[in-house]
Amino acid sequence: MDNLTEFQQGIKQFNRQDFYACHDTLEALWIEAEQSDKQFYQGILQIAVGCYHLTNLNWRGAVILLGEGTRRIRDYQPTYENIDVASLLDESLTLLETLQHIEPDRVSTILAKLQAPASENLRDRWPQIQFVPISLP
Repeated sequence: MDNLTEFQQGIKQFNRQDFYACHDTLEALWIEAEQSDKQFYQGILQIAVGCYHLTNLNWRGAVILLGEGTRRIRDYQPTYENIDVASLLDESLTLLETLQHIEPDRVSTILAKLQAPASENLRDRWPQIQFVPISLP
């Protein structure tokens, strides 16, 4: 499997909320990436792991990893590698801020909202990774 295919697979896993598999898929890309790409891949990995921690009701792990991941991808806005980084950052920061404003023992309430049917409210849905259409000259 080539790097582009692996990257696309990792994004599909992320968007299906299969965060553990996403981490496994993208970790090899991160390790082998050129220095200019390492922080980008690591940021996505950390956001995925933060979401994984949230699924396990680990408030502290979710807050720490979402914070680290958003910090790492910030410099790649608005788009990078055909990814809408600005939207991913915005959605991930919304989730992080939501978690930071609750008591750790209420994390199950946030998780229940995230696992409910899709919502228009950013605070009630998982971050998503969107591709940006490639514009040809």
